[in-house]
Amino acid sequence: MMIDKRLIGMMGDSKRYIAKNVALQWLALTASIAMIFAVSRYLGALYDQLTIGDCMAGAPNLPLTLAVMAAALLVRAACTRGAADASYNASRTVKKTLRSAIYEKLLRLGGSYTQAVPTAEVLQLAGEGVEQLETYFGAYLPQFFYAMLAPVTLFLVLAPVSLKAAVILMICVPLIPVSIVAVQKFAKRLLGRYWGQYAALGDSFLENLQGLTTLKIYRADEARHQAMNREAEHFRKVTMKVLTMQLNSIIVMDIIAYGGAALGIGIAARELAAGRVSLAGALCILLLSADFFLPMRALGSYFHVAMNGMAASDKIFKLLDLPEATGKTAEPDADCAIRCRDLHFGYTEEKETLHGLDLEFPRGSFTALVGESGCGKSTIAAVLTGRAAGYTGSVTIGGQELSTVKESALLQNVTLVSLGSHLFKGTVADNLRMAAPTADDAALWAVLEQVRLADFLRSENGLDTQLNEGGSNLSGGQRQRLALARALLHDSPVYIFDEATSNIDVESENDIMAQIQALAGKKTVILISHRLANVTAADNIYVLDRGTLAGQGTHEALLAAGGTYARLWTRQQELENYGKETAPHA
Repeated sequence: MMIDKRLIGMMGDSKRYIAKNVALQWLALTASIAMIFAVSRYLGALYDQLTIGDCMAGAPNLPLTLAVMAAALLVRAACTRGAADASYNASRTVKKTLRSAIYEKLLRLGGSYTQAVPTAEVLQLAGEGVEQLETYFGAYLPQFFYAMLAPVTLFLVLAPVSLKAAVILMICVPLIPVSIVAVQKFAKRLLGRYWGQYAALGDSFLENLQGLTTLKIYRADEARHQAMNREAEHFRKVTMKVLTMQLNSIIVMDIIAYGGAALGIGIAARELAAGRVSLAGALCILLLSADFFLPMRALGSYFHVAMNGMAASDKIFKLLDLPEATGKTAEPDADCAIRCRDLHFGYTEEKETLHGLDLEFPRGSFTALVGESGCGKSTIAAVLTGRAAGYTGSVTIGGQELSTVKESALLQNVTLVSLGSHLFKGTVADNLRMAAPTADDAALWAVLEQVRLADFLRSENGLDTQLNEGGSNLSGGQRQRLALARALLHDSPVYIFDEATSNIDVESENDIMAQIQALAGKKTVILISHRLANVTAADNIYVLDRGTLAGQGTHEALLAAGGTYARLWTRQQELENYGKETAPHA
């Protein structure tokens, strides 16, 4: 019942902690049994002495009884503490193992994992999902095995006292797991809906949080707020159904548990009245009847945690079972020339983004990709860097088909610098050394000088300047300069710049473009830019239009040919020169 062999098989270290937990709980139970028998025997002997008046036969032994009670209480205290420690160690191992498994899976999937699973869902599974399974291993599984062991132990102890009472109590115990199984199918379906709604709500919240400034600018925050309220209401209704189901099942389990204990007490009273058991025996049955049901009752209270854990584990295993690209063992040749033949790609099966492109990026060339927004420029960059898997046609790098190239080799040979290049919380040096872990301070300052960021950092705290998350304490231009410096440190044969100069000041744009042009000839440079003035020096320009190739050639050749490029160039020049001709002279 609620036992996932695959899940348990992953947690080798947790098994011994679970076994230790069960053993300690059983030892605590035996200590309680010993104490109850000692107290019952004492009270029985005391009753006989007072009623019969025989001071010699069966005289109560108070010191021995107190000694047994003290020893039992000490054993129970030690076992309870030990069981709690074992539970903590079992759950701690689960947290480490599962989060490592999720992280390693994402690394194997690479940048293309977002095509298969939303980032918000990954965060929820690695967070609350793992915590649910932490409770599953730390509480439910030990209780499951103990709940099986405890009634058997009590039956063997009470059978010599009253076989009838022991049998009846033992028969009633399975009624609790039967009630659990009765709601299991319904609960599984309901919890599946719960986790689906939870993931959707988390995804919406994350999206709204990231786009909060945009929502405020366009006064769309209220509309998104109302939409999120509707999603939250759906989630609330599902949550209330889960809680109602949990409450109803708890009530049923309580009726069975306490009803069974009451039945055991009634039987003990009848057996005592009939003279078939002694007063001491009746007291033992009375005091131990509840212990038949309490372990199973506790298991029932953890059942809902287990169901949540199983629902979370289903989603975690769905992530862990995502297909991975096989046969990626190739490494590109040193020249790292890139060729695309009949390249097709679509983010969905229904809609294709790239339509049969033939592209070449020779070693040491400076190639630009231009076109209107949505034409497929960034999609090509995503394909070339392995972030967009599932292309058809042929894409080779260094003579090797891209789909067979090891991700580590691809990332070593191709460096992407985009507008969204992420800076991590920490020091400037920490961010730079991601690209070159062994680089000394002199090398770091050298690239900072190249991108004209050194003077600014010297006025701060040098290489130890602290960055906020995402580099939010830097200007847009400074963030892009730092991202470029990190890329230069990587020193790869191929550089792809995807709108690396967008939304920054003119000075920063000019500095960055100067570094990009300086790379050309020494490295293979692919520049994606909406601003055509940045690509005029390119050896070859590919003009894209809705995922197809609309032209190629140098800046001069494309202007002379007319067509899409010339039209885009004329439009941009008119916009950039607007008002200059009519502006008043000083």
